[in-house]
Amino acid sequence: MEVEDWSSSSGGTSDSEVCLQDLNDGEHCYTSGDIHKLQFRKDISKARWNDELGMAEIVDNKGRMWTTTGIVCRSKVYCSVEETLFLAEAGALHLLDDNDTLIPLKNIYKKVAEGKSGCCWESFEVYRHLKSLGYIVRRHGIPWTMEKSVKSKSVSLQGMPEINGVLDKESEDKNFIIDLFNNMKINELRPLFDVYPPNSKFKKSSPGNPSFVLCLPGGHPPSKPEIEDLERQCNGIPLKFCYVEYGRVSFFSFNKVELPILP
Repeated sequence: MEVEDWSSSSGGTSDSEVCLQDLNDGEHCYTSGDIHKLQFRKDISKARWNDELGMAEIVDNKGRMWTTTGIVCRSKVYCSVEETLFLAEAGALHLLDDNDTLIPLKNIYKKVAEGKSGCCWESFEVYRHLKSLGYIVRRHGIPWTMEKSVKSKSVSLQGMPEINGVLDKESEDKNFIIDLFNNMKINELRPLFDVYPPNSKFKKSSPGNPSFVLCLPGGHPPSKPEIEDLERQCNGIPLKFCYVEYGRVSFFSFNKVELPILP
């Protein structure tokens, strides 16, 4: 087992650098491990929380961080709860309710703590740590853009009778997103995040393969059969594990070692 200490990111323009550049008008900045403070900036994106989806729909996007944040579905951008909280902590996003009332930051913390949107507090801490180091992060198996995925799903619906001759595309999109995210069980040992290196030329339409897939095990190390099963799910992408204790995030991986046979 190899334990890895990631206190800094590799070269290139990182996603966190982009976010911090967008926050130049603010009074406070933070790094991983600091007490997170609200930023004060002129250009703030806005999103509306959707309880049914368990995600936020961006209604006014500003700044360059959206090139590496959120998923795109029919030209709309949706943020997972961990993405929403990360940007809200940085002061880069205002989250609104159905009445366009600002949702306090403490209420977003509650959404994460409830664990109803496929994210628990430990997984958010991992996400925040990686983003603060500059990595590009998405939930494992969730496509950056769902245009093709929704269209392919629509093909199977063409043979069904349409109500009043109109297929409700918006409901179809919502059901598709809900199906994807509802398959994520917090307590299940599974790949958690796809992690990409800092890349100023990153495109959601052609992201390439992630550098590694990250898994958050429970209170005990994974068994050999569990590791082998996870590796099969990663389709050849390197698999790493993380552990969170008292806010500190550690990363480790397993190597196969053949012990010599004793005479």
